[in-house]
Amino acid sequence: MRFDRMITAVDAHAAGEPGRVITGGVLDVPGATMLDKMAHLRDHADDLRKLMLREPRGYPAANCNLILPSTMPGVDAGYVIMEQVEYPAISGSNTICVVTVLIETGMVPAVEPITTLRLESPAGLIEVQAEVRDGRVMSVTFRNVPAFAVHLDAVVEVPQLGSVTVDVAWGGMFYVIADAERFGLRITPDEAGDIVRIGEMVKLATQEQLPVRHPENPDLTSGVTIAQISGPAHAPGSSRRNAVIVSTGQASWDRPGSWTGAIDRSPCGTGTSAKMACEHARGRLGLDQPFVHEGILGTTFTGRLLAETKVGEYPAVVPTISGRGWITGFARYVVAPDDPFPTGYTLTDIWATASEAGE
Repeated sequence: MRFDRMITAVDAHAAGEPGRVITGGVLDVPGATMLDKMAHLRDHADDLRKLMLREPRGYPAANCNLILPSTMPGVDAGYVIMEQVEYPAISGSNTICVVTVLIETGMVPAVEPITTLRLESPAGLIEVQAEVRDGRVMSVTFRNVPAFAVHLDAVVEVPQLGSVTVDVAWGGMFYVIADAERFGLRITPDEAGDIVRIGEMVKLATQEQLPVRHPENPDLTSGVTIAQISGPAHAPGSSRRNAVIVSTGQASWDRPGSWTGAIDRSPCGTGTSAKMACEHARGRLGLDQPFVHEGILGTTFTGRLLAETKVGEYPAVVPTISGRGWITGFARYVVAPDDPFPTGYTLTDIWATASEAGE
């Protein structure tokens, strides 16, 4: 049988968050840097993201990563991250999945007990140390891009919710962070629907009232694209608990049914970086102190601040994130010539917005 497309991928998760990794079927993408390659995919070849993340091959909580040759000398590999509504410059759980797949499938040589990797993300060079035992990746620690707080204790007016005090910070994406206690939330799985609705509403209000851009690279993102609900830790020894809401379409005040998204199943690496930047700005988290962040499933990432720096006019910190990934499967995804959904579809029963068939 002939197929129009065949893509080889390894499915994985990091602390519960799925991160599919494309290892074959895409030779390369035009661009002088990984950021350029990301922009090319976004602007000229977005069909790949739709194919892999929408139904019937994907679902709302899915993420995908494309392994590409690096454009930098002496770098092991490049990768572009694809999510439901954007191409993040960097992602913690996806980076952990990529490293796990690269090492455990032999795409890069495994060195025990520590394998050191240099990866090129759209955000730039990412230094990685992976603890390896008997060919298995037991832990991944990566040095993230500098994180910084833009707004602390800002107030946004949210229809139906009233005045909400928030922080806005960059951890690789721009986050709006709101306290769970304000809404009577403990960040437990049974609250997932309420968390998504509240997070999406707070995010949309923040986008309208607190516009932000990256001071050194405005092409990385346009404003706040993701919300985080933050609360006290549940387990002894943890620092905080969080739920990050990943949008599955464009929410709107005119469409109450559009408050639909997917909670990051992991503690979220870029969200942890953004939260640590806020804690450091308030004087509550010093350098080289572990910050154990719980996700909604109770799994944890451990963050640590290595140094202070500046990003544009903002005081910033350099974080590391540590966590573990697991391979869950190997697959070949194909598109038949007569498949009516070559770029997938979405329906508003579980997605924020519906797509036109074949769009």
